Amino acid sequence: MKVVIVGGGAGGISTASNLRKIDKDCEIIVLTRDEKVAYSPCAIPYVLSGTIKSFDDIVMRTTEDYKKKGIDVITEVEVTAVDSEKKTVTYESKSKEKTIKYDKLVLATGGKPFVPPMDGVDLDGVYQIRTIEDGIKVQEAMKDAKSAIVTGAGLIGIEIAFALKKQGLNVTLSEMMPQIVPRSLDKDMSDILVEYLESEGINVVLGKPITKLIGDKKVEKACFDDEELVDADMVILATGVRAELDLARMAGCEIGRWAIITNRHMETSVEDVYAVGDCVESKDLILGSNTISQLGTTAVRQSKAVARTICGWRSNFNPVLNSMVSKVGNLEFGAVGYTSSFAQQNRIRPIVQKIEALTRARYYPNAKPMDIKVICDSEGRIIGCQIIAEERVAERIDTMTLAITEGLTCFELSNMEFAYAPPVSMVTDPLILAVEEVSKKFS
Repeated sequence: MKVVIVGGGAGGISTASNLRKIDKDCEIIVLTRDEKVAYSPCAIPYVLSGTIKSFDDIVMRTTEDYKKKGIDVITEVEVTAVDSEKKTVTYESKSKEKTIKYDKLVLATGGKPFVPPMDGVDLDGVYQIRTIEDGIKVQEAMKDAKSAIVTGAGLIGIEIAFALKKQGLNVTLSEMMPQIVPRSLDKDMSDILVEYLESEGINVVLGKPITKLIGDKKVEKACFDDEELVDADMVILATGVRAELDLARMAGCEIGRWAIITNRHMETSVEDVYAVGDCVESKDLILGSNTISQLGTTAVRQSKAVARTICGWRSNFNPVLNSMVSKVGNLEFGAVGYTSSFAQQNRIRPIVQKIEALTRARYYPNAKPMDIKVICDSEGRIIGCQIIAEERVAERIDTMTLAITEGLTCFELSNMEFAYAPPVSMVTDPLILAVEEVSKKFS
């Protein structure tokens, strides 16, 4: 069996590795336009900040490492054609074109950065960050820059803004929405994060889109809402990604609202063609409708399912909740499931409770404040949680991910057993305090 994988990101390279674990004999070829593989783009902001010493440190494997495992990773190539009837893939490398056959094809084409339709985006000094090569360009530009604007206040935008500030630049973080991280946090929770960013010296501009970038060959200023001008030696577009679908369309795959449609085995509508990662639509656990889940953790889980399916195990990829966690400076923030505003948009009446607690016993040294928000539906079923604190956020988000996945109500979770020791928690865990408080709204 010959498996060709297009894309060397988390979805593609993990699919190759998982295939090899299951099948020691199949031929595996990975085609990627990138120079480096087996690294996490999530680590790029931490290299830019200096927390991680070098971009080399975030590369976990080389093409030679994969060659030893019997996986042929061909870098710096562009796949130009897919013929699903003839079962062929055509790619170009250094002006040479080659066509190869496949038995199974996996599309892991990922997403391409969205470029806002505004004047000046083609000026020098305007960057996107998707790959290590992008990160290296920004790292070089930082050496001569004094001011920077990061537009788009999702996770990557916030992390990059903080990284640039840590390196001594005057940083403005802009978001056209009236809050940051709108997909994961409600405004009252995002306001806590904004306050922290501003306390660290980052200028946060909300509800004002950048309408144009100004400069003579190189960017010099950004214009907000056609009025306010802000100086910028460099501008980072952190405005999200859109699924790369050209090859999927070429292959004849069914395309949904945002990306490729697959079944739970990661099979597309075309026989022997599969898809994983940012180019795929996932099933939402709560509503059961299609959504996008452009997270590395999602791509890795999908890669396990598709590898097993290709090898005849018919493994399933489960619906998603888009659980996330991040850290900027000393502050951790995480979320899972729905925000209260998203619930309302989808005709769910949210029952909400926000509490303040501590990360350790009140009397134990260095206990940190913890803000927790729990969202339930009208029957008490937990459908969302948001947490901000200086420590121990990730494990509590994971706990709530499991609770939502299992369909637990706030009443059921409030009666469950949690571990306790003064250095790591209050005697009644903050999660229990939160669900106990929301439970009172049902009495």
